[in-house]
Amino acid sequence: MLTPTLSVIAILLVAVGGAIWVIDATPRDPRPAEQGVQADADGRPQLVHLGDSYASGAGTTPLVEDSPFACQRSQRNFGELVGLRRGMDVVDVACAGATTANLFQGQYDGVAPQLDAVTSKTALVTLMIGGNDSAIYMTMVGECTRRAADDPTGSPCRKAFGTQPFREIDDSVGADVERGLRSIRDKAPNARVVVAGYPWLMPARTSCRPAVGIADGDVDYVHRVQQALNDAISAAANRVGVTFVDMAARSIGHEACSPKGMRWIEPQIGADSAIVMHPNALGQRAIADAVGEVLG
Repeated sequence: MLTPTLSVIAILLVAVGGAIWVIDATPRDPRPAEQGVQADADGRPQLVHLGDSYASGAGTTPLVEDSPFACQRSQRNFGELVGLRRGMDVVDVACAGATTANLFQGQYDGVAPQLDAVTSKTALVTLMIGGNDSAIYMTMVGECTRRAADDPTGSPCRKAFGTQPFREIDDSVGADVERGLRSIRDKAPNARVVVAGYPWLMPARTSCRPAVGIADGDVDYVHRVQQALNDAISAAANRVGVTFVDMAARSIGHEACSPKGMRWIEPQIGADSAIVMHPNALGQRAIADAVGEVLG
């Protein structure tokens, strides 16, 4: 998901390259607005897409026209794809670097609180959020990679941070995600809400340096922190009564250590994207597929 922080600055590490994925511009599987939800003037229901750089599609071009560059909002992120497939009007406010706090407060100049986009007209909300809270991913990717340089076969990240990420997830991240989901429910009580969990960065026990620079002994540690984060998001969704999509289970075999054409996450070395440790076009499509399945 990142290099220092699901944000864009400082993670433009390699030149953009690789295959160009062509998306069919014809809306597929259009659905009427759900009962009680007002459609837009053109008769199409509204989808609002929220979240951080995993949600915005950072590193996957082309970007949404006239969107803030720092948000790295891709036309091929999973919210955009779900809206396209279902014939919906998409209001995409996902933004790289966003935390759950940015659901309620502006992130950059000209980037309003994301919840401002959710209204009684909203028929569907898609989102992925929480990885930037308490610098979870900044630590697991940025710091763990940095510390591995001096101890590549040890577990320097676990030794440095221990139980701290787990405590922060338990103490605040899950509650903050729940607060965001409840606020979405309050603003759009008739909308369907689907929150996606984060796909695996790496296999559970196998390192793949130098593609991903995390030390051998920290692979399991990073995996367990990711699991704790996804568990907290899933539990928050369950308490609020919204749908959680488990992308971790689906992404086994598609981590950043997988070969090109199989991986959904771009590695730190040998990436086909300018933004590493984030979902590529295949990854965004896989999340969109999973969301589509739960929507029916």
